[in-house]
Amino acid sequence: MKNDKISSILEKELVIALGCTEPVAIAYAAATARSHAPGMIEELVVSASGNIIKNAKSVGIPGMSGKGLDFSAAIGAVAGNASYGLEVLKGLTAEDERLAEELLEAGKVKASQADTPKLLFIEVIVKTDLHTARVIIADNHSNITLIEVDGEAVFKGGCENIGMKSSKEELDELSIDEIYDWVCKVDIEELGLIKKSIELNRIIGIEGLSGNYGLNVGKTIRQNVERGLLSDDLATAAMSLAAAGSDARMAGSTLPVMANTGSGNQGIAVTLPVVGVAEKLQVADEKMIRAVALSHLVTIHIKSKFGRLSALCGVTTAGMGASAAIVYLLDGTLEQVKAAIQNTIGNVSGMICDGAKAGCAMKVSTNSNVAVQSALLALSDHGIQSTDGFIHDDVEKSIDAFCTLGNEGTRQTDEWILKLMMDK
Repeated sequence: MKNDKISSILEKELVIALGCTEPVAIAYAAATARSHAPGMIEELVVSASGNIIKNAKSVGIPGMSGKGLDFSAAIGAVAGNASYGLEVLKGLTAEDERLAEELLEAGKVKASQADTPKLLFIEVIVKTDLHTARVIIADNHSNITLIEVDGEAVFKGGCENIGMKSSKEELDELSIDEIYDWVCKVDIEELGLIKKSIELNRIIGIEGLSGNYGLNVGKTIRQNVERGLLSDDLATAAMSLAAAGSDARMAGSTLPVMANTGSGNQGIAVTLPVVGVAEKLQVADEKMIRAVALSHLVTIHIKSKFGRLSALCGVTTAGMGASAAIVYLLDGTLEQVKAAIQNTIGNVSGMICDGAKAGCAMKVSTNSNVAVQSALLALSDHGIQSTDGFIHDDVEKSIDAFCTLGNEGTRQTDEWILKLMMDK
């Protein structure tokens, strides 16, 4: 694969995002609809697929106390700027929240589950005293497929069934071998986007360590290191920084992050365990940047087969990328990189997704710990054998098996998770 194709994949799959991607996507749809329907809002209707509901139900929205589908749509309609894309909620104020709450209190907002086979689907209808606008987002958090005003389509676009922004042809050409070779040889000047992901995501990690967010998972790990209850080692360095970033993001921090394949939390889990280990090892900046590039690309490669939303936790794929990157930081070989990915697959493949929420930081912590453990085992030439579970001798076949489990083997699980969440 040519260098420019891999660079193109990174440019498409690494996007700056503000707020958890599912409620932000709802707000983006609402803001877009509102931009086509001026006047006094009389009714706001949002419907979404089960996986969107699962991830938008409980997670924090930047700077706001409100949560849920209805609030996400309301805040997007009254204050969102659609031209900002996934940063649609940038610059929200207390007055904006008050206006959104007024819509809710007046009973003007209705939310429901959409009857659709799509895993990622959002429909928002804004009815005012002057116009009615309808917007649909499908398959990708920023993929608008329809804008309709007063019953007439003014835009039909997007790409049907686009799980990723990169083309299927580009993604099919990716392999762990090619990714590793590219990361080792690419001119460091071409990795400006990777450097930006480190800078942005490290800021929110530090914010989580210094502030009071969610369950304070990362901060608690750091405090217990200082108390002598946990060791000051590679694992706790990875866990504390990454979990702290997730703590802040899931609790509604107003700081932007670099998302990986549509997920900001995944972007944090791809970068910060690697950054934490790199800082602990005091490696050169260039080596850290290349390692994070490896983590991003391995995760993109796996997510291209795994899908955007699944019954399995997407952060597990980030753990696979991070484990490969940690091997790279410790001067491991390509074969050891592959073994680390295999070890991570064999460890975290059963972790379910029960929605975006404060507890996601615990899963980020767990996967960061596994990434370090898997890397160290691989560096000692220990890897899960093909006689164990669904692991194959070939890492690509193991990735395929894991993704088949996530896509095909957990559909009923996904339905039950949503039912259990909604029955509370």
